[in-house]
Order: sequence, then C-alpha cells, then structure tokens
Amino acid sequence: MASATLTLLSPLFPNSLNSSLKLRISTVPRNGSSTLMQENLKLDEKVSLRREVLKGLAMLPLLVLGAAPVSEAREVEVGSYLPPSPTDPSFVVFKASPKDTPALRAGNVQPYQFLIPPSWKQSRVANILSGNYCQPKCAEPWVEVKFEDEKQGKVQVVASPLIRLTNKPNASIEEIGSPEKVIASLGPFVTGNSYDPDELLETSVEKRGEQTYYKYVLETPFALTGSHNLAKATAKGSTVVLFVASATDKQWPTSQKTLKAMLDSFEV
Repeated sequence: MASATLTLLSPLFPNSLNSSLKLRISTVPRNGSSTLMQENLKLDEKVSLRREVLKGLAMLPLLVLGAAPVSEAREVEVGSYLPPSPTDPSFVVFKASPKDTPALRAGNVQPYQFLIPPSWKQSRVANILSGNYCQPKCAEPWVEVKFEDEKQGKVQVVASPLIRLTNKPNASIEEIGSPEKVIASLGPFVTGNSYDPDELLETSVEKRGEQTYYKYVLETPFALTGSHNLAKATAKGSTVVLFVASATDKQWPTSQKTLKAMLDSFEV
C-alpha cells in the first residue's frame, strides 16, 4: 500500500497559525490500477474556531437589515390605517408625527397634515434622502414622506433649512421673498432635476390664520417627477416646507382634481 500526504493552505488565515488543511490519501493496487481507499480530513482547532467566528460575522448583515426603519412607511393602502376625513369621506387624513420622520423626531420640522385617497400607499424614503444622517442641522433639503398611486400620481413633502433661503431667523415665507423667488430656489426639488422659470404657469398666495402659503402650478416636460407638478410652500420655525403633487401626461387628465384637493388640504 502506498500513501501520500497533501497539505492545502487556507487563503483566509496565515500558515504561521497552523491553519493548514491536511489530506491523507491511501491507495492499494487493484487490477493494475490504484483505488482511492481513504480520505482523512483534519482541521486545526484554530481553523474551527475561526470558522465559527466567520459564521457569526455572516449574520451581521441580517441584524442590520432587521433594524428599525427610518420611517414608519407601510406599503399597504393608507385607508386601512388612517382615519377618514371629517369633511370629505373620499379622503383619509395623514397627520405627521415624530414616529414618521427623523426631522420630526429631532424637532426640526413642525407637524403637518394633508388629505389623501384611501387607495394610495406610502413609499419608503431612502436613508440618504431622509435627512436621517444630518439631523438636526442639515445643510440641504431632504424628503419627509412620499405617497403614490400608479394610476393617479404621487405626492411628497420636502423640507429645506431656512438658512438656505434667508439669513433671518424664523422668517415667514413673505420675508424670504416673492413666490417667484422661493420657487427659483426650491424648483429643482419639485421636478427632481432642474427648474426653468418658463415652466411656471401660475402662482397664488393663501392665508390660513397667521400662516402664509405660496402655491404653484407647473408644466415640466423634462421633470423626473412628472410632466405636471403642483406645489405649495410655507416657512415655520427654522424650516421651509414644500408639498409637491406630481403626475404624468397619462395620469393628469383623471387625477388633477384629486391632486389639487390634496394640495389645498396641506397645512403646517
């Protein structure tokens, strides 16, 4: 009988730690050929220990993915958990609370609310867009919440640090400037890419108690959000809050009335 020992070095661990894999092969002649009789695998105890460590490390991504989400977004119809509107039964009411966004938890945005059709669904906001990484002192605008319906369009609430538009603390929207000046700064966050003043079709000013809102109608053929956009902006505390309702050419004819009702209902 002939025997041979083959040593395989693991690429994961240095040879100085005796982490080799030893394979012993014994053969006996049979009908003029060699037949494999025995394979004996021996792993060093340190290799076994390291294997267990690696198994533990492999579980870390699962633990991370299982962490609590940035927002309480639920990908089910909002009518299943939001209360109906007391003024219009064809809508439900979304009232943002600290559990919904990082900025509300940090006290960086005042609570807001708006009406929404019960068939719509809330979309998750990517962590990098939510402002979670920079609260409470974000330098750039972030997305608060998003809702959408594949047949009607989508809405989102965008918040911007007040200092990005003015150096005056706690300035009102009127103190920041005219409706045209405000949309020139926030337009790219309406369209998702760029803003052209020629895309602005209509502006108006709305008063609700002491709060003033600027309202906009835009036709944006090159926008990522959709070729039709409605927007409403106001300033409160250290933040400018922007509500955006968007639709494609296909969605707009049947959804514009719904989107305008949602826009009108938005308040901070």
